[in-house]
Amino acid sequence: MRYYYKRNRFFNLKTILFLLISISIIVLVFLFFSNLFDPEKKAARALELFYSYEQAGDYSNSWELFHSQMKDKFEKNYYIQERTYMYKENLGVSTFDFNYNIVEELPKWRMSQESGEIMKVYHYTVSQSFQGKYGTFTIQQPVYVTMEGEKWVILWNYN
Repeated sequence: MRYYYKRNRFFNLKTILFLLISISIIVLVFLFFSNLFDPEKKAARALELFYSYEQAGDYSNSWELFHSQMKDKFEKNYYIQERTYMYKENLGVSTFDFNYNIVEELPKWRMSQESGEIMKVYHYTVSQSFQGKYGTFTIQQPVYVTMEGEKWVILWNYN
């Protein structure tokens, strides 16, 4: 009788341990996939990618992350020349640091009075910090991120 009790007790401990590990794995998988597919996280990744390209001076790739309304506003070659001129010539910097925070999710928004309405937009405030020939300074800009087709894209405010 005593042997049976120990074996049964051991079985219960194994079962409990197995259940705890299984539940932990399920929770971790759920958290991983909920973060991976979270629209707000995807929007933030697009924003980070855009400013990483800008930071590296890769304006061609950053332009590719613009919404079609932004692409209509800036031809690619013009954008590349203007960004290079602005950073290197006007500000006297070769790179910058950036950070951002999300302000809100907007159900609809317009880039300008003339542009069409865009549904479900994430509004961020981006701060770019520079150290250049004019000293240390920071520029803050509202930036908007939305889905266009299957791609997360960037917009600036022209209202």
